[in-house]
Amino acid sequence: MTNTKGYRRGTRYMFARNFRKHGVEHLTTYLRVYKRGDQVQIVGNGAFQKGLPHKYYHGRMGRVYNVTRRGLGVIVNKRVRGRILPKMIQVRIEHVKPRGSSLKKVATPEAAIPKNKRKSRVPAPRKGHFIFINKINQVQDLAPLPFEFMAK
Repeated sequence: MTNTKGYRRGTRYMFARNFRKHGVEHLTTYLRVYKRGDQVQIVGNGAFQKGLPHKYYHGRMGRVYNVTRRGLGVIVNKRVRGRILPKMIQVRIEHVKPRGSSLKKVATPEAAIPKNKRKSRVPAPRKGHFIFINKINQVQDLAPLPFEFMAK
């Protein structure tokens, strides 16, 4: 059989719902407030076919530039033949998560770092000193040597 070339090609597991996560979508998905400038993560939800983004944008981070009744306008960077272009796509709210939900594991508070590791990240400045140039250590100008053709 030949490969299909459809819009949802290769998304069998990408858009599938997780184990015991099927059914009606939670109300928090619809009641969450998004504003222009918020960063969101685009995650396609296979239970809702309307407003489903293309598989390329699945898992990408974007910035909200437009808010409508049922969806968001999101700017996402896309690599096209070596160039990175900002793409403006419309996505329904079911397929979007706020940025904070994806960064919970990354952020570590200062209290979690042991006391012996809480040193300043900026290195201490070195002490200043003078450099004396004697008559022996004169500044020399370097210039390229003239070309000499050597025939044998």
